[in-house]
Amino acid sequence: MPALDPITSPQNPRIKNLLRLQQKASERREQQLTIIEGHRELTIAHQAGIEIRSLFVCPELAGEVRQQELQATLGAQVEWFAVSKAVFERVAYREGSDGILALARPPQRRLSTLELPANPLLLILEAVEKPGNLGAVLRTADAARVDAVIVCDPRTDLYNPNAIRSSIGCIFTVPTVASTREEVLAWCREKGIQTYAAALTPTAQPYTEYDFRGPTAFVMGTEADGLTPELREACTHTIIIPMRGYIDSLNVSIATAVLTFEAVRQRQ
Repeated sequence: MPALDPITSPQNPRIKNLLRLQQKASERREQQLTIIEGHRELTIAHQAGIEIRSLFVCPELAGEVRQQELQATLGAQVEWFAVSKAVFERVAYREGSDGILALARPPQRRLSTLELPANPLLLILEAVEKPGNLGAVLRTADAARVDAVIVCDPRTDLYNPNAIRSSIGCIFTVPTVASTREEVLAWCREKGIQTYAAALTPTAQPYTEYDFRGPTAFVMGTEADGLTPELREACTHTIIIPMRGYIDSLNVSIATAVLTFEAVRQRQ
């Protein structure tokens, strides 16, 4: 691994740029970069073909073995910067970091370029605003081998560093795109995909009464407001997960997992 003098000042231009990228979606869009923190997340991103531009490593936190693994994996294709512990802890966004942080170019995916199998299983999220929820849904999507996650009118950028962390890098393993509600609905109709809106309405039927073995998209709303009436009414079906207790709904990521793995079960 490279023997480098560590960056010890938070005023270093590269460190200041890291902080801007951490904090501002506008900077991430302008520079077409995002931040990946953690050896596991970085390994998954690399295996998924993501372009890693530069690497910031705190030797004290990362340890020699992990640094050697990174050097063997990434080779000389990536700029490598050593960082002191004090500086790294300033740019890290989680406790107990393993001392590895990378700048990467996120994939530029579009709805029109998604490649789907003949019988796709999709997740559609409307106006997702919490990176943690997006990350949790992406972990489910990876575990269930969902063919794509589509976000309608997102309120957070898909490659927010917290979304990457929460997904443990699964945002790089599952094709994920952002689009408008109108474009997504038209695209689903064109592809013959049945859309199942998860919503509390008087006419909604339990999800167990449906056959998800054909082209299927589960459509999920926000934690606070659920689906907008426009999207809910445009879907081909409205479904519910029956609640037996006092509460009337689940966290969106848990509800998504329930529906997704029912579809997986039916398709086995």
